Amino acid sequence: MPSTPAQFRDLAVSESGFVFDPRSGATFTVNPGGLVVLGGLREGLDLDALITRLRERFDALPGDGTREDILDFVHVLRQLGLLPPDFVL
Repeated sequence: MPSTPAQFRDLAVSESGFVFDPRSGATFTVNPGGLVVLGGLREGLDLDALITRLRERFDALPGDGTREDILDFVHVLRQLGLLPPDFVL
């Protein structure tokens, strides 16, 4: 399982998808899939577990791009400084 940085665990995340970073004061919103991924990352889930969770939650099928979507989302989190540049799932 990947180790999730403390600053990521400190994010305030609402059920509606509003996210607040107390370190920087930045806010952003995520869709329901993003909420699932954020929650899973905060739990320390690996990529396969995140894929399974998303597919179960949204009735998605293998080959639907879920893996790539998660990796793209993690890339954005790295760009925002919410995950370190070397964070790997």
